[in-house]
Amino acid sequence: MDLQSRLEALIGPSLDAMGYDLVRVQLQGNQRLTLQIMADRKDGAAMGVEDCVGISRSLSALLDVEDPISGAYTLEVSSPGVDRPLTRAKDFVQWAGFEAKLESAQPIEGRKRFRGRLVGLDETGESVRLVVETGEVAIPLADVRGAKLVLTDELIRATIKDQEGLRTDD
Repeated sequence: MDLQSRLEALIGPSLDAMGYDLVRVQLQGNQRLTLQIMADRKDGAAMGVEDCVGISRSLSALLDVEDPISGAYTLEVSSPGVDRPLTRAKDFVQWAGFEAKLESAQPIEGRKRFRGRLVGLDETGESVRLVVETGEVAIPLADVRGAKLVLTDELIRATIKDQEGLRTDD
């Protein structure tokens, strides 16, 4: 199991028990390592500084005991933000209808990078559907190397409604 998978397996259950979903674990840097943890509240409420502090304290203790990373690193805990990365299958369903950027490991119709309106997953749940300028494309979920929402006025309005508890998925 690679380090990324080990970190996800170590951190995920702890976050789950605290009432959070793990969005992304990313170890960055060469000389000065940073372990970035992105989390969402399970109740759908906006993440606050207090959430990040609580997660940081809990995970610091866990990481100190388990010691999965050799050498010094900085732990950074954050929310995914408005123009969030799409890392889980459920993200592509939850954020369907919004504009997204996506990069595929394998070329599809001669290209690897796409920007368009997210349709969601196909009926098998194995491909992401995206409407781009040339029509609809299906990108195998296993080939998605990076995906994120594009910051638009529409996304900002929807995020504000979510935080106010007004958005409905109809």
